[in-house]
Parts: sequence; C-alpha cells; structure tokens
Amino acid sequence: MPYFCPRVMTNSYKVKLIYSCIMALTTTLICVTLFGAANYIKPSPFHRTLTVTADTTPLKTAPKDTILPNRKDTLPYIKDTTGKLVPIIDTLDLKISKDSLDAPVEYAATDSMVMIVPTKKIWLYSKANIKQKDVNLDANRILIDQETQTVYAYGTIDTANNYVGRPHFVQGDNNMDADTMAFNFKTQKGITKNTATVQGEMYVQSEKMKKINENEYFAYRGQFTTCDLDVPHFAFRTKKMKLVNKKMAVSGPVHPEFEGVPVPIYIPFGFFPLSQGRHSGILPPTFTTNEQFGLGLEGMGYYKVLNDYFDATLRGDLYSYGGYRINLTPTYRVRYRYQGTMTLSYQNSRILADAGKQDFFSTKTFNINWNHSVDSRARPGQSFSANVNAGSTKFNQLLANNPNRNFQNLLSSSVTYSKMWKDKFNLTMSANHQQNNNTRLMSMNLPNANFTVNNFYPFQRKEFVGESKWYEKLGVGLNTSFANQISFYDSAFSFRQLVDTLQWGMQHTVPIQLSLPQLGPFQIGPGISFRENWYSRQFERRWNGAKVDTVIRKGFYRSSEMSFSLGINTALYGTMDKFKKTSSVMAIRHVMRPSFSMSYKPDLAAKDYYTTQVDTSGRQLRFSYYDGSIFGPMGEGEFGGMSFGIDNFLEMKKRSKTDTTEAGIKKVRLIDGFGANSSYNFLADSFKLSPITLYLRSTLAEKINITAGATMDPYQVDSLGARKKEYAWKGDKFSLGRITNGNISISANFQSKPKDEKKASDGKTGPALDRLNQPLTLEEQQQQLQFVRNNPAEFADFNVPWSLQVSYSLNFSRLLKSDYSGFKTEVNSSLNFSGDFNLTPKWKMGLSSYYDFKEGKLANTTAFLSREMHCWQLSINYTRGLYNSFSININPKSSLLRDLKVNRTRYFYNQ
Repeated sequence: MPYFCPRVMTNSYKVKLIYSCIMALTTTLICVTLFGAANYIKPSPFHRTLTVTADTTPLKTAPKDTILPNRKDTLPYIKDTTGKLVPIIDTLDLKISKDSLDAPVEYAATDSMVMIVPTKKIWLYSKANIKQKDVNLDANRILIDQETQTVYAYGTIDTANNYVGRPHFVQGDNNMDADTMAFNFKTQKGITKNTATVQGEMYVQSEKMKKINENEYFAYRGQFTTCDLDVPHFAFRTKKMKLVNKKMAVSGPVHPEFEGVPVPIYIPFGFFPLSQGRHSGILPPTFTTNEQFGLGLEGMGYYKVLNDYFDATLRGDLYSYGGYRINLTPTYRVRYRYQGTMTLSYQNSRILADAGKQDFFSTKTFNINWNHSVDSRARPGQSFSANVNAGSTKFNQLLANNPNRNFQNLLSSSVTYSKMWKDKFNLTMSANHQQNNNTRLMSMNLPNANFTVNNFYPFQRKEFVGESKWYEKLGVGLNTSFANQISFYDSAFSFRQLVDTLQWGMQHTVPIQLSLPQLGPFQIGPGISFRENWYSRQFERRWNGAKVDTVIRKGFYRSSEMSFSLGINTALYGTMDKFKKTSSVMAIRHVMRPSFSMSYKPDLAAKDYYTTQVDTSGRQLRFSYYDGSIFGPMGEGEFGGMSFGIDNFLEMKKRSKTDTTEAGIKKVRLIDGFGANSSYNFLADSFKLSPITLYLRSTLAEKINITAGATMDPYQVDSLGARKKEYAWKGDKFSLGRITNGNISISANFQSKPKDEKKASDGKTGPALDRLNQPLTLEEQQQQLQFVRNNPAEFADFNVPWSLQVSYSLNFSRLLKSDYSGFKTEVNSSLNFSGDFNLTPKWKMGLSSYYDFKEGKLANTTAFLSREMHCWQLSINYTRGLYNSFSININPKSSLLRDLKVNRTRYFYNQ
C-alpha cells in the first residue's frame, strides 16, 4: 500500500479508488453474514475477547427500553494500578504492510507538485521541503520515490549562473549542505556530492559523503579545517575519512595546505576528537629555551578520566641541565554534594651559576594546593570547605615560567567546618596557616573553634497577642572562641621550637541588648556587654640597666572587661533644588546620619598593665602583659563618657539635554560616604579625647573609585614623638592634630566604545576567551587565568579599540621603633597600570606594569603585540621581572587545534 497521501489526483485514479473501496466493503459484509463476526475477525493472542452466553430471560417479554436486572454482564474486568475494576477493550488484529514507514512524511513546495502515478514518483519544485520525525530536508527540487522510499534533492542554476537552492539536510544535531543528495527513509542511509558539514569546531568538505546511520559518515577526497570561510585560509586534505558525530574524526594519510598551496608534510593518519566533554588523552609539551635551566619541554603529560566523579592530570617539565618539575592534579566531583581539586607539585631545580666554583645550584622544593567545597543542598545546616596553599618558601621563586607567582610571597590556608542547630546555635571549627616566603616564618592556628548562641529573648511570650511589651525585646547572646597557635622558621625547625612558641587563648563575650520603640525620629538602644579572655602566657619587658629584656611566663591567666552603653541615632535630610530651569542639575540631596552614645567601662584590666624603663634617659612606657597574645589585651583605664560620629551622603539629580521624558532624569552619586568618629572620656585624668577617625568613599562618573581613611591624634608630641597632655590647637600655631596613619586607594577603568555593540553585549570576544566561559573547577579557573596573565596577546579583544586600567595605593603608619628610642613612619606606595590599543584594525599592542615607589623601580612589566589573522593569531609576549621572558606564538584560534602552534620561548633568570 502506498505510504504517501498525494495532494493532486487524476480523475481516473479517483474512480479506481472509489471502486476498490466499495468492493472491499461488500466482501466484508458477506463474510460476516455467512461465517459470523467471531469467526471472521480473529482475536489477538495478547488480548482477551468477549465471551457470548445465552440469555436466561426471553427478550420478547421485556420492553425495548427496559434494562433487565437478571442479565449477567459478560464483559471481563481487570484491576488497574489503583485497584479499581476497569473493562478490557478488545482490539482488532490488523496486518500492516512491511514497506510502511514508522512515521508520516510531510512535504510541501511553493511552485508546483507533479505526481507520476505509474512509477509512484512525486516531484516538488521551488523551496521544496520534506519532514519525517527528526529529518528536515530543504532544496530547490526534490524527487520522492514511493517504490524505494528514497528522496533525491537538487539545486538549480539561476540566470546569473550561480548554483542556488542547494539541498540542506538536518537530522538531530547533524546538518550538511550538498550539490545533490539522496536519502532513504527506511534504511536511514544516504549519499551526497560536494558536501559541507560542521562537526563541533571542525568544518568538513568532501567530494562524496556517505551516511551509513544517524551518527556515522564516510567521506571521499575531503578537507577539514577550523576556518569558517568557503575558501579557508588553511585546511588538512585527505583521501578518505570517517566522522562520528560529536565523538571523533579519523582520516588516512593527511597533509596541510595554506591558501590552497599544499605543504609537502604528510602524516600517516589523523585523529581529531570532536567531543565537548571529558576524555582521556596525551597533553603535548611546549618547547622552551632558558639560559639558567637549559632547553626544556614544559607542560607534557597525560589526562585520565577514571569515572564520572574522578579524573587526574599528570604534567611535567623537563630541562636539559637536569632540572624537572612534576604536577599531579586529581579532581573529584559529585553533583549536588561536593567537589574539589588537589595539586601536588615537586620541583628539582638545577640552575646555572653566574660565578663561583659551583657550576649549578640545586634546590628541591614542593607545594600543595587543595580546594574543596560542599553544596549547601547536600546537608542543610552543615558546611565544609578547604583552601590550602602551602609548601617550601623557595618554590614560587624558582618557578621558571610563572612571573606572577614569582612575586607571591604570602601563602595562606584555611579548612573550616560549621554546623547550625535550629537557627539558634552555631559551631565553627577551623585550621589556618600563614606563610611569609621572605622572612620564612610560618604560623599555624589549629584547632580553632567558635561557638555562638544567637540572641534569644527570655521574657518574650510564646504566643503574640496584641502589642509586645518593652521588656520582651531584651535579647541575650553568647560568643565563645578558642584558638591555638604555633610559629616557626622553616630554616630552623625543631620540636622544641614548636613547644616554645605554642600558645592558646579563649574569649567569651556575652552581649545584652534592648530594642526600645522608636521615639519620633530617634532610635534608642541600650546595651550591656561582658568579655573575658583566657591566656596561656604573659609577656613582660624589663630594663636590665643597659637594654630591655623580655620574659615569658607560661600558665593560666584571665582578664575581664564590662561596658554599659546607651545609643541614639537618627537621620537628617536636606535638598537644594533652586537651580535655573536651563540647568541640567535639578537638585542636590544631602543625607546626614549622626550617632551618639553614652557608655561606662570600669577599669577591670588595671592589673594587666605595668610601666618599665626603655632607655638610659629614664623614659618609661606603659605595656600590657598580654601584648602579642592571640586575642590581645583588654583596654586600660576607666571610661565614662560619650562616643559620637557623623556619616554623610551626597547625590545629584540631573536631566538630559536631549531626552525630556522621565527616562532622561538620572541620579548621580557624588559622595557615597564621608564622616568622622571619636569619643570623650570624662573620667580620665589625661588624654580624654580619643584619636579621630576620618573616612571617605566616592565613585566619580561611574569610572573612578576613591577610598580614603586616616587617624588624627589631637595631642602634641615631644622631641621623641611621645604624646603630651596639651591639645594640638593650643600654643602659638593652630593645628587640629597630627595624622598618625592613613590610606588612600584610587582606581579607574577607561575604554572606548566597542566596534560591534551586539558582539560586546553578547560577551563574544573570540574563541580564546570563550574557553574561559566553559564550566571549570576552581583550580582549572586559576590555571586558565594564570595562562591569560602569561599570554595576554592570545586573548586580545580587537572589538575594543583601546582600554586603560590604573590603580594607585598609598598607606602609612606610625610605629614604635624596635629599640624604643622613638617612633618611625612606614610608607608604602605603588602604582598599577595596564592598557592596550589597536595600532591598525588587525594589530594590537598592550602593556601592564607595577611600580613600587618605596623601592623606586618597576617590579614587573609585561608587554604584548598581537596580530589578528581571522582563524589564526600571532602573539608576541615580553615579561621583565625576576624572570625575563620572551615568546612568539603562531597558533589557530580554535581550541580543537590549540596545541598546533609554532612557539619560540626564552627565559632569563635574574639572580
């Protein structure tokens, strides 16, 4: 039976069809009459049939409309999944033709359709289309052969002698274009000529291509490339090739060609992975040249996928002078539960000596990195995280190809576990590690524990009825912390040193707060706080007649502190809107938030302080026995006074000169915050006014961020820098005080408008940066970002003609000299800047550097030059720092051919 329903029929065909239907219906009625329906229609062996039984009541005695109560229902029932009885429906056993398809075929054309009845063929003309399940075929002309269940698709030549209407075939994720195409619906096989298809990032062209199933193809005389042009800049040619969709491409002997010119370099076969997921494989190395390490192969290794939850990467660097480095990076992940990455590195450095008797300097170092995180949905109320970065103090300095890590001198680690019960109790346990590679000092804090009881209200009613009483808002909390600390130098490590530097401490804090109803514009909040610290040792300074000696006494010591406070705060608003109608400024709004509090603190820590002589002149200073402890000493002296502060906020409302609608009105922040804080102690015999803290935050034109802070001492000092009891504004010269420490940070980011706004809004900046947007683990993200820093030319964005980033930081503080002879001011200042610009539409140049004003020199400088070549890219990178490096790379942009590059790299180590 035919499986297509033609839309155009001849009159003779209609008569034959009607005659056939009448004869079939007549034959069926005769058979049913002679043999009975039960004998003529054979039941299916997989279904039950109706059972015919004789009536027990004569039908002639009952009216036609009466339902006979004694008649038994012969329709069988079965129980469904819910237990209810449902009738079984009989089905007919209809035979289906063997040449029928498993789904209908839809077809259409805009010009005409011609059916040839004797040969059972249909022609579709002009924008023809056929659909069947997941198959979609478009072409200028399509021939449907019902006899063989095959379709043929063709294009046509227009009046300009161009081949148009080429067949376009889509099945699932596969799509291809060809000059001619044949496809069989039954076998799902097909053959095409002059075919072009896309497999992931690979563009494949071939003279002939045969489709043997849904995902596998064979190609004859083909070429494949990652260039998306019709005439690609480069390609690999082969006589035969097999493609497996989204898995791999395998070819016979293959050779490259550039701009259509063959290159006489042949390889016996080619294997190209097309899968986007994880798969095991060899990691190719990069050839480098280093005068201190020799010739080297860097990054060679193997990536192994063990299962869906675990994989591992083994990489190594090998140098001709005998040095090497090994990295093992296992990664594990369980979706919706946890994930993590660990990196174990071992480095045997063998560096050529500049002078001396030794030819080489050999050093063995190691480093451990571990990152672990738990999904919050895995165990609600519990969390565990780890971020470990520890190793030898010389490891970063001896890395031969990582100028950024060469200057990373501070390492830290943290492992934390926390658990919460009923949103009332919280327990946090942690282990921390700090390491200074310059001083080679290591400090470890473990174990640390913190137990918190959230504020609870003992007088609050269980059931709220009406308004709450004022005493019901009395809240009490608890915070207890325990810490243990050891410190040692890696160059003089010993167990005795660990015991000598071991110290522990504990701190208990009990806050009591009362939230009173708001009184007009004022918010009043009284509070009581009690704090107690436990110490494992005391630190005392003693004058021996010539210098200051230190004495450490170990034991159990405690110190307490209590304070009572009453705070009031409010907010004041002011607006200035008297501007001309022609002015773009509509109004300036000022928000002022003053705060005021009265507090009292008894001097419970008086026993913790002492006075000692520090020099031969007899000058004495006050110290605490608990200086240098984990939680620090309590404040000395009785305090009974007030604390005050003020915070300000300024914003402006302006109108657009071109847009007069509401959308043209915009709010601009002038100053995000600026203010001052201080306190005054009425009970102190001297130095009643505390140092004044100043701060400022602002964002100018949404591009320049400014953050500044300072501490001003309102008292005079003597010749050695010690404070005097006189205020700074007393005397001949008026002064508000001395700035003892301060900081300022300014950062700005400027860039031109992108050439293509749509490309910039989509975030598409090229295949190189697209690799960073793929799902990666934390360790993989760090490796990718490190690769970007080391090779900025490979990630140049030509869509932005120029960009500039500048940041400046300055901080200074006044510190007591180590010999107690006076005070000194430590100043640190640095400038970071980076930028790039397009020399031409295809050439980009960039520079980034760091200038240390204290050292008076550039600490690290990186420059790059990049050339855009459509599907290829030329990059030149230069780095000057601890390691001077120079590299030239020519490589395809596609990640599929990322390792197919011409590389020249040289390193110079500055000892």
